[in-house]
Amino acid sequence: MKFSYNWIREYVPALDTPARQLERLITMRTAECEGIEETGGLLAGACPARVLSVEPIPGGHNVKAVVETGLYGDKVVVCGAPNCRAGMLSAYVPIGKKVVNRVESDGMLASGAELGINRDAAGIIELDGSSALANCGPDHIIEIDNKSITHRPDLWGHYGMAREVAAILRQPLRDPVQPALIPAGPASIGVEIEDLDLCPRYSALVFDNVTVQPSPLWLQYRLTAIGLNPINNIVDMTNFIMSELAQPMHAFDRDLLHGDTIFIRRAHADEPFRALNQQDFTLGPSNLVIADAQSAVALAGVIGGMDSAIAAGATRIVLESACFNAASVRRTSSALKLRTDASMRFEKSQDPANTVRGLARAIDLLQELSPGIRLVGGLADQSKAVLPAPPILLPMDWLVRKLGKDVSPDEVRDILERLAFGVSAAALGVFSVNVPSWRATKDVSVKDDLVEEVGRMIGYDSIDPKPPAVLTTVPPANPERAFQAQVRALFADRGFTEVYNYSFVAEADALAFGMQPAAHVTVANPIAPNQSLLRMSLLPELRANVLENSKHFDAFRIFEIGREIHRQLQDLPREIPHLAAAIYSKDGDGAAGLFEMKRAAQCLMPGAETRPCAAMPYEHPARAAEIQWRGVVAGRLFELHPSLAEGRTAMLDLDLTVIQAATPQERRYTSIRRYPSSAFDLSVVAGGRELAGDLRGKLAALAGPLLESIEYQRQYAGPPLAEGTKSVSFRLTLGSAERTLSSEEVGEIRARLIDGMRAEGYDLRL
Repeated sequence: MKFSYNWIREYVPALDTPARQLERLITMRTAECEGIEETGGLLAGACPARVLSVEPIPGGHNVKAVVETGLYGDKVVVCGAPNCRAGMLSAYVPIGKKVVNRVESDGMLASGAELGINRDAAGIIELDGSSALANCGPDHIIEIDNKSITHRPDLWGHYGMAREVAAILRQPLRDPVQPALIPAGPASIGVEIEDLDLCPRYSALVFDNVTVQPSPLWLQYRLTAIGLNPINNIVDMTNFIMSELAQPMHAFDRDLLHGDTIFIRRAHADEPFRALNQQDFTLGPSNLVIADAQSAVALAGVIGGMDSAIAAGATRIVLESACFNAASVRRTSSALKLRTDASMRFEKSQDPANTVRGLARAIDLLQELSPGIRLVGGLADQSKAVLPAPPILLPMDWLVRKLGKDVSPDEVRDILERLAFGVSAAALGVFSVNVPSWRATKDVSVKDDLVEEVGRMIGYDSIDPKPPAVLTTVPPANPERAFQAQVRALFADRGFTEVYNYSFVAEADALAFGMQPAAHVTVANPIAPNQSLLRMSLLPELRANVLENSKHFDAFRIFEIGREIHRQLQDLPREIPHLAAAIYSKDGDGAAGLFEMKRAAQCLMPGAETRPCAAMPYEHPARAAEIQWRGVVAGRLFELHPSLAEGRTAMLDLDLTVIQAATPQERRYTSIRRYPSSAFDLSVVAGGRELAGDLRGKLAALAGPLLESIEYQRQYAGPPLAEGTKSVSFRLTLGSAERTLSSEEVGEIRARLIDGMRAEGYDLRL
């Protein structure tokens, strides 16, 4: 939303605060300003100039013009505008001397676009009198963030912003509206509202002897400066009032209306409508229209229709000023994808009392914009009975406590009265506050709103930042959250990147992992077609993460902690915390990823074992295992089936509820061994399909109580080993907490291991 500094100053005559300082005050007191820009800079020195003679310059389209400026004397300028001719009155700007086409040009004749008055750059501006540039001068345009005034319908017009400025600066405010101009007597046109909830008020006046012509330059300049296009005097007048009073208005050509009554009704089913922007729409009962006896002539609160548009030859008009239901306008605007300056204001809940004020202002303006115009009949006005908002009781002690700053009752009263609130004493230390109609539609309704009014006017920066003296209690411990934080930190430390996915999954992704859609909890109103099921597993979406990231990286590792959601026949769905992790590699055989994932699982569950098991449909048929820890199955380790992803993807799926329950709550301290340990390696030759874990278990059983640890080192298959066999190497560490083991003791245990394994049919490579 753009505001003209000069326009605001018309309503606050004593305003002398510089524009940039005012922008800062508005930001701190009322609404966030996004910036300020200067416009009409050339108008500072511009003056009317009569073209005395025009002489072509050989070799180009430019001409040498002699102009009489009055203010600067006679000047010679070079002009390239096609409409430059002797006798015309244009605007001269003293921009200095410059040689153009070997002719010295002293200044320039400017176009409307160069001056900032309008957007006409086709030629130099043509003035209709020596006073045409009056009220056109350099200006500053303050742009305010629309989101910060969505609750303030009154601030969508310059007069509302001027009221704020006057209150901030403690200066008088001038009202441009003269209500006495509204004519008495019967109206010459009828108004019939079908539903007063959709249209709380509709007011109209009829004018004849209208002259449709270009607007004076001051009006064109005002509209152009705030981003609106000048069209003609009638349309520009309605846009001016919309920008001044925040009251959208519309003018109909009276001769194009059928009948003597304007109907505000719901559109008929499949009712056709052509808007002013030349778009054709098919309307329905959800759309509110303005209609004559024959058809819809305007889309209520959004846009007018072509069938009743003001053309150059119009001599009679009906001027509409109405108030429409905000939600209705918003629905229509959104459904038709048609957002206009009018709809943006009606969506903010306009004040019904503003309709007649807008018409009174129109009467005043039209006397200047269309000389000789006449009113026909009185005011046509139909409205819904609206009870005034009840007074709000404002206790001073509560306000001071809420605000965090001592404010005197006199200062509070002064602030509220400057903002046009009615203030009276209801009791000792309690004010009764009446809310003005333009603030009661959507903005101020409870005493907390009044605290905001006082706070912003005294300045939030004047309130010392002090923490509230509120006693706090330590929240109860959440073991699940703390455990998951530990798991998250562990995987992050091992180089995994955490991902976050929606709790929804597509049917196709569920089927790819062998999960039937019917077994899932179905979302009644999915936010997207591919998010219609609540996920029973984290794996489908983790696979989607792998597919997406594999387009950009040759190797990576990711994990997610989330909840599986399982349907229950009787009770609410059961939510189970899970961890799913993936290690992807574009090249290689995938073994490294599986071993790294196994190590990550063992960091979380020391001593966990992997046991081969039957593969699920989404698992590699030869690379699937259960993870067993402390007598329970904690999850699965597998490689993703090649049909589901290119490259090699090792995946881990852990049930965090099971792991948390099996994790000891207390840790026992074990002192560091005082005596050195002894270690040696053994390589066992076994069948090619025999599990290293089984071999490890047999060695551990034979080693006895002095075994500190046994670690898998490597395995080898190939010559000189027989086909179908492999050599699996382990490192065994022996030690005692009471003494240093002798070489004889270590040798005895080593011999026992060799003899024991040979007795079970294994060969050892020594």
